Amino acid sequence: MNILNEQNVFLKHNDIIIEEVSDKTSTVKMEITEKSLNPYGIVHGGLIFSMGDTVMGVTVRSTGRDAVTLDASINYIKPGKGKYLTAKAEVVKIGKTTSVLKANIYNDKNELIAIMSATYYFIN
Repeated sequence: MNILNEQNVFLKHNDIIIEEVSDKTSTVKMEITEKSLNPYGIVHGGLIFSMGDTVMGVTVRSTGRDAVTLDASINYIKPGKGKYLTAKAEVVKIGKTTSVLKANIYNDKNELIAIMSATYYFIN
């Protein structure tokens, strides 16, 4: 996992740390800093989306196949506030050419702040 964290410039820039990866579930964490915030002082929705896409992406790649996001949606439940956010992904279905995953994003009080789902297309 350290190699994934060290080599991905996007993750480093956004302080997203891959904590756990498996073929069924994965977890990423992000410390909330001033650069994470939107003008209203809460975590930018695009960054929350990126966390969800990242955690689902590393989960689907743990199958040994490369994949890209085909479609994704997010429902924001609460504002992103606190010291950090955690995103946890779970496989719904792995098919021949596509896969479906879901992710929940939590604040540091373990309160659900967003629900996300996505379809990934296998490119190999």
